[in-house]
This record gives sequence, C-alpha cells and structure tokens, in this order.
Amino acid sequence: MGIAEVVPGVSGGTIAFVSGIYQELVATLAGLSKQSPLDFFRDPAGYWRERNLSFLLVLGFGMVCGILAFAHLLKVALSIMAPVVWAFFFGLILASVWYIGSRRSVARLATFGVGGLIAGLLLTQLPTAGDSQAMWLYFLGGVIAVCAWLLPAVSGSFMLLALGLYAPVLAAVSDLNLPVLATVAAGCAVGLLLFARLLSWLLQRYEDALLALLSGFMLGALANLWPWRLDGSWHLPDAYAATGHDPFISGVLLACLAGVLALLGLVRLDR
Repeated sequence: MGIAEVVPGVSGGTIAFVSGIYQELVATLAGLSKQSPLDFFRDPAGYWRERNLSFLLVLGFGMVCGILAFAHLLKVALSIMAPVVWAFFFGLILASVWYIGSRRSVARLATFGVGGLIAGLLLTQLPTAGDSQAMWLYFLGGVIAVCAWLLPAVSGSFMLLALGLYAPVLAAVSDLNLPVLATVAAGCAVGLLLFARLLSWLLQRYEDALLALLSGFMLGALANLWPWRLDGSWHLPDAYAATGHDPFISGVLLACLAGVLALLGLVRLDR
C-alpha cells in the first residue's frame, strides 16, 4: 500500500482490497471514532485489543517501509521506463477488477457496476490545478486524499495532483515543512474519522452493491494507468514512439503479466 500511494493513479485501497485486509481496515478505522481516546488511559490493554491497534501498527509500519524503500526506486523507474511501471499496475488492477467483479451478481453489475464505470471514466477527465500555497487547501487536500486512500481505484496522490498540491506536499516532506505537514495531517485525521464510519456502515448493509460499484469504478479509472499515456493523452505504441519515447513493448507485456500474477499470488496467499 505504501508503494502504491507513492504513484499518482494507483490506489492503496485497491492493494488492501485484493490482499484481503480491506474490510478489517475499514472496520478498525471506523471503530477509532466510537470511543474517546481518553478511554485508553483507563484500560490500555483492553483499548488496544478492542480497537485492533496491533493491526494498524503493523500495517502502518509496512506502509512506511514501502514508501522509504521504493519511493526513490519508483521515481527513477518512471523516469527511465515509465510504460513498464504503469503496465505492471495496469495488469494488477485489471486482474483485481475481474476478481472482485466476478463475485458480484449480474444484476448488481448491470446497475451499480455501470454507474461506477461512468464515474471512473469521469475521474480520468479531471483537470489538474496549478500549485497553491493556501493552508486551507492543504487541509482540504488531506481530507480528500485520505478518503480516496480508503477507496479502491481512487488514488490519494492523484487527488492531491488534481488539486495542485502533490508537488508542494512532496516538497514539504523533503524540507520537513512542519506547518504544511501538520495541516495536511489534520485534514487526514478528520477525513479518516468521518469517512471510515460511513464506509463501514455501507459495507455492513450494502456490501454487494458497493463492491459492484467499486468494480466498475476501478475499471473506468484504469485508463489512468494506460502504459503509453503522455501529458494526459493516450497513445498506441507506434504513436508513443513517434513522440521520441521508447514504448518498451516487450517490457510492457511482461510487466502487465507480472501484475496479473501478483494479484493471483495475493489471492492465493489470502486463501
């Protein structure tokens, strides 16, 4: 999930979904807002156990390790062979759509799935804004980004990019700009506590419909991961090569297959 969140267009929520921890993650985050944090001091062991904080601690540690270990590697890989990187995630998400959608009823897919598909396609047309230094926008960006992080197919980093906050937030991380980081963190905390409960409630009552909706959404948003995408435009390999860029056709095919196999491996591991 940490690796996925580094790349705009790839959702950590999708990785949680296909690895079998999504519902536990949402339920755990939703449970954090049901009691006061002061209850921790009354019964630390009980609070830790009931709130499933060991799960969040291990997950958070894994995400930090993923970000630290692969952020620079992904940055270099995207600068050298971007189509291959995008192809891996394209194969992973495409297989995820099949895996999740194949378990939904045809009626749900024909209604909620189609609605999600349209919404996902609209997401790919979202224009990006210029950089902004307004502090309230950093707070709003934190709220929106963390909500996107919880949803499969919606990338928190992409939403920051759309708001014009991706580069400023990355710069704030590099420069340890504490006021900006604190504002974004506050927005994330508010969004997490509010949206997690809503999402948990929807999963408990409308799971099949919600998953059909998200399956369609993931399929529509898949356009953001097209390997030969350049400056917001989609190209075929020949047209991409005509721009002076190497299309890495063999590498793209192998990376896409690797993404599919990675999903199958996650499913097998979950079982």
